[in-house]
Amino acid sequence: MKKERRITEAPGIGRKAAEDLLSLGVSSLSDMLRFRPRAYDDRRTERRFRDASIDDPSVSCRITVMGHSEFSSKAGRTLKVTAMDDDGTRVEILCFNRYFLKQQLRTGSVWYIYGKAMRNRGVYQISSFEIKRTKEEAGIGRILPIYPLTGCLSEKMMRNAADYAISALSPIPDELPSEMYERLRLMHHSQAYSCIHFPSTMEEARNALSTLAFTELLLLELEVLRKKPQREITRKSELTGLERKLLASLPFQLTEDQVAASDEIRKDLDSPTPMNRLLQGDVGSGKTLVAWLTALHAIAQGRQVAFMAPTELLARQHADGAADLLSPLGIRIAFITGSVRGESRKLLLRSLKEGTTDLVIGTHALFSEDVVFRKLGYVIIDEQHRFGVQQREALRQKGERADILSMTATPIPRSLALTLFADYSVSVLRSMPKGRIPIRTYLVSEEKRENMYESVGVEFKRSHQAYFVYPRIDDEGESDLRDVTSMFEFLREKYPGVPSALIHSKLPDDEKMSILRSFKEKKLMYLVATSVVEVGIDIPAATCMIIEHAERFGLAALHQLRGRVGRSTLPSYCFLVYSKNLTDEAKARLRVMKETNDGFRIAEKDLEIRGPGEITGEKQAGFLHLHFASLTSDLDLVEKARTEADRIVKEDRGLLKAENAVLREALMKNNSYTSVQ
Repeated sequence: MKKERRITEAPGIGRKAAEDLLSLGVSSLSDMLRFRPRAYDDRRTERRFRDASIDDPSVSCRITVMGHSEFSSKAGRTLKVTAMDDDGTRVEILCFNRYFLKQQLRTGSVWYIYGKAMRNRGVYQISSFEIKRTKEEAGIGRILPIYPLTGCLSEKMMRNAADYAISALSPIPDELPSEMYERLRLMHHSQAYSCIHFPSTMEEARNALSTLAFTELLLLELEVLRKKPQREITRKSELTGLERKLLASLPFQLTEDQVAASDEIRKDLDSPTPMNRLLQGDVGSGKTLVAWLTALHAIAQGRQVAFMAPTELLARQHADGAADLLSPLGIRIAFITGSVRGESRKLLLRSLKEGTTDLVIGTHALFSEDVVFRKLGYVIIDEQHRFGVQQREALRQKGERADILSMTATPIPRSLALTLFADYSVSVLRSMPKGRIPIRTYLVSEEKRENMYESVGVEFKRSHQAYFVYPRIDDEGESDLRDVTSMFEFLREKYPGVPSALIHSKLPDDEKMSILRSFKEKKLMYLVATSVVEVGIDIPAATCMIIEHAERFGLAALHQLRGRVGRSTLPSYCFLVYSKNLTDEAKARLRVMKETNDGFRIAEKDLEIRGPGEITGEKQAGFLHLHFASLTSDLDLVEKARTEADRIVKEDRGLLKAENAVLREALMKNNSYTSVQ
């Protein structure tokens, strides 16, 4: 492998500049080649001062110096140069902190200037500018790259370094099979690297970026797919008697997505290769039912199942649900958390070790050393993003070859999920159970608040239930924010005689569970809560979700909260109450919630609004630092790269064919491509 040529080779890059470049991740000429401009300065068209406008104040033209004067400013003595462009337009060049220019800008000399002009009292003025002797030096007639800067670095220094890197490293070898360039209309890499830094048109810059981004993504997808374990395919997997009994007991049929996901998981459970599958689904799509159904498949084979949830509250709710569905089938269920101690814990641990418990539901307590299984064969992890890889693996190690199903209620576009969760197979639930009516979402301003309260009151008269959600537990001296404590008292006066309860994170888990059971039994008609009710609450008679200060919640949280209603055939409503002076981002979030109930669509819009965030979390950190591509904003390219990588790996997993040698070499050279662990 060739030795990297250091960036100090480039003219003008001394020790200090090299240190500053290193802080930007540039230590070699190759790094400079891959250092993407953050924007471009389009100076192709000469614009004289009369062409400047409020919408586009830029000028790039030739001027002749007419004279000098001085004036006082906060910066001290300031030079003002009077000049004229080729149209005869008079301009004043204000040289703040640049008095030295007086020696260069001599009367009668001709210069080329670039910058942003403004008109002040009928005279054009310019204070932020570049001024050069020649048209070429000023970049007029060209598109110039704009780079991120730090320390002593300047745009001129960066452009010179990029230009030198392109020249010194040419010809730049292609990294893709030759047939791919023409078929996918890609630039060859020498041209792409040149055009990403110094394009002749903006279209050229876009094409260069697309080529380089696609190349990165293809290499990443190839590495992901080649590292993924090859499963022995189970052609057919039969339902067990336990599964048939559960399905027969349900008052409804599974959705097509639930059937498909269950089949995929069942085949994995019957395969000799340990399963590592992600089940992602929208709110209310029925992930937990798929988990229980497939758990029965493992139990029927004599294996024990562990179901892990991130909080005791959620674990308790799952335990209640499992008891209702599975206990009538003879399934022996246990519940374990850190609060289970003493003799109860000893008896529970003994039953697990002896194999007299089929299904254990719990929290992080399942990781404890004293938790020993007789034959753990299937691990189900709810809200998987709240657990680390080592924690999941620690639980897997408690069995001989335990299969793992991870579940997430945060919808992720499929192509992104396949890449971020490289070591997983992915099943997706998009469809909702039959009979569900889309939730109607209303944006409520302060002026419409009373109308909202009246509408909720009508639902109470229909014996339907509601949630009132607030961002804080108490006021804490900020009277502009409504909180659960004060609003609980307010709502009791608003709806006298309507039974209610206050629930938030500071309450003991036993008290929270008691409140939720009373709510489910309709002993309570509404809850005043924080976002503690965001996940895992399934109350069919709840038809109203009121979220106060909705602009303070992210899209994922809003969607999860809204998903607590609309869980039956009853018409349901979500009221998003917002405050004044919303930011543009907050307005965009609320508009999305108003327009759609589709969690996958909301996830895509969330990416558009705020870029990578909770959706990718720490996952992207496991990948190569991508120079040109984004796993979130380039979803079309991710899909395209995934398709190509799938084809290549199926045909030539080892990249041994002659046409794929270039890909093999590129992967060896870029050995920092790694799959997520």
